[in-house]
Amino acid sequence: MKKLKTMVLSVAGMLTISAATLAAPTTALANGIDTTVINEKWGKPTFAYGGGLSEAQVEETAELLGIENMENVNSFPVTGEDLEHYLNEGASDTSSMISSVLVQKQDEGEGVEVSIETPDQITEITAEQYTNAAITAGVNDALIMVASVTRVTGESALTGIYKAFDANGEELEQDRMEVAQEELETTNSIAQENADEEGFDPSRLDQAIIEIKQSLADLKEQQGELATREDMERIIQEALANFELENYVTQDQVDRLLALFEKYQQTSAIDSEKVQEQLKDLSNTVQDKVSDLINQAEESGLMDRIGNFFREIWNAITNLFN
Repeated sequence: MKKLKTMVLSVAGMLTISAATLAAPTTALANGIDTTVINEKWGKPTFAYGGGLSEAQVEETAELLGIENMENVNSFPVTGEDLEHYLNEGASDTSSMISSVLVQKQDEGEGVEVSIETPDQITEITAEQYTNAAITAGVNDALIMVASVTRVTGESALTGIYKAFDANGEELEQDRMEVAQEELETTNSIAQENADEEGFDPSRLDQAIIEIKQSLADLKEQQGELATREDMERIIQEALANFELENYVTQDQVDRLLALFEKYQQTSAIDSEKVQEQLKDLSNTVQDKVSDLINQAEESGLMDRIGNFFREIWNAITNLFN
């Protein structure tokens, strides 16, 4: 019995290690954003930093984002007034605006690419959630780096992205920005509520959100009209089932997704070919990340070691009764 208990504890430890090993890393952009020179085609990258930062923290954030020459970036704070302006919300406290972004436009067709440079500090929002929401808002073909000097949830970074585009003469549609913010908050809250559930994978929720958007657009194109509430619930439930989330996402959470997508399909995102192109790219990115993690686990022999532990436990249990 003592041997069995030791084995069980060993397996628990191995599973804990495996979970940490297989947790989706938030990687930096392949080439980052070069601030050593001025890109004559796209101009200076835009550094939108949290208005709640001190001068020393702004400098620290710039270093975290790899800004080597501040003269080669356009920089400005993101304030509570910006949150009110872009999201049509009540006045917000600027001191709580901490997370910051560095944004650079790229060639058409390159899509939206987001990296979180400080994953230990941005505790809830994932790069894929930022990307998904940015696409909803109307952001096209951009490299976006997100960082924070202190632990934050990360929601205010999206406002920084809006302000960066606005500052460069690309005004995003108000209703799409508002829906994008609601999307970020809704999907993140559902992910957080299920975070402790064994087997729940937030990347599958990201994939389901992408599929729901694509299915709503397909239905609109085929029928020439928006989905009914019944259509939307069917599409949501099918997407959750396709990514094995039906046993995790509750009816209350489905209702929140329904409320979100009722608003989503009222925006121009539903008819946008650019949105569909970028969602397809994002879907491929998420799939590739999951495949890479599985391959890493297999190459490290982690799966085999876990399997061997369980076989030893079974043998130990069997021997107790022999």
